Amino acid sequence: MPPRLPLLQCLRAQPATSIRLPSRTFTTTPSASASTPALTPRQLLRKHDPYAIAQAKARKAANLDRRKVLQAERAASVTDPVRGTETPFLRSFDTASPLGEGEQSLSTRLRVGHGEGEQAVAETVLEGGKRNFFLSEDELQHSIEHSKALSTPPAEFLDQDDPTSEFTPEQRRQRLTDQQATAEEALGRIASLSLGNSQDRAKVNIQRCIATFGRHETDKVLTRVSHPSVSIAVADASPERAAQQHIIPRIGPDTGSSEVQIAILTAKIRTLADFLQTRGTTDKMNKRNLRLLVHRRQKLLRYLRREDRGGSRWQYCTEMLGVGPESWKGEISL
Repeated sequence: MPPRLPLLQCLRAQPATSIRLPSRTFTTTPSASASTPALTPRQLLRKHDPYAIAQAKARKAANLDRRKVLQAERAASVTDPVRGTETPFLRSFDTASPLGEGEQSLSTRLRVGHGEGEQAVAETVLEGGKRNFFLSEDELQHSIEHSKALSTPPAEFLDQDDPTSEFTPEQRRQRLTDQQATAEEALGRIASLSLGNSQDRAKVNIQRCIATFGRHETDKVLTRVSHPSVSIAVADASPERAAQQHIIPRIGPDTGSSEVQIAILTAKIRTLADFLQTRGTTDKMNKRNLRLLVHRRQKLLRYLRREDRGGSRWQYCTEMLGVGPESWKGEISL
C-alpha cells in the first residue's frame, strides 16, 4: 500500500524545473535535381585544357565584338527625337541658304508611289540665294546702279586736263572705278546673310519653309491620299474640272498647313538645340522652351500622319526634315 502524503504538501508550489526533450534527428534524402553530379575524368581534363580555354576566350571576344557592332547599328538606326537625321535641307538652316554653294536654283526630285506599279516624280523648284532684309537680287542690283549714278561726276570733270590737279583724266577714271567696286562690295556684304544674326536667318528660314512645304506649291505635284476626290493636280485642272472636284484656289502663300508648321518648328528647334549645346548649357528657360517646341511638333506630326495616312505629303515632310519615328511615337524625354 503506497504511503499517504499530507494534503498541504501536495498543494505546495513545486519549483519549476527545465525539462529537456530528446533531440530528434531528421534524415532527408537529397533530390535528384539538387544533387550535383560528379565530373567525369574527361570533363576534368577538358576544364584544365589550355587549348579549350583559349577557344572559349576567342569565342567570347568574337561575341563581344559582334555585340558592339550590333549596338552601333542599332544606335545609328535610331534617330534623335530632337535633331532627327541630318539631311541637306536641315544643314541649310544654319546658313539660311539653298543647298550647295553658289546654286541659284535647287531641283528636288521625289519618287512617290500611288498604288501598285504606279510612280510619279514630283519636282519642286526652290528659290535661289536669299539676302538679308528680304532683298532680292534685282533690288540689290538696282541699288548698286543707283549708287553708281550718284557717285559718278559729269564727263566734263573727268575729261578736263587741269594742270593744278595731281591726277590725269585716266587716273581719275581708274580711281572712280575702284571706288565704285569697293562700294558694290560693301553693299553686297551688308545685304549678305553671313553678317546677319540668328533672327535674320530665322526670318529667311521661315520664308524658305513656306516656299518649300506650302500647299500652294506642293498641290501642283503632290496628291492627298486622305481625300481621293481631290486627287488631281491643281496646276493641270481646268476651271470646269476644278469646280467639279470642289477645288478651292488659294489666294496667297500657305502658312498654316501642318507641313509648314512642322518645318518652321524644326528650324527653331535646331537653332535652340545648337545654342543649348554650346553656349546655353545652364539656360533652364530655353531648355523648357525647347521641350515645348519638340512636343508641339510631335502633335503636328501625329496629326499629319493620321490625316495623310502615310501618303506623299508625309513622305515628303519626313524625308526633307529627317524626322524619324522617335520624334512622334511614344513619350519624348529630354
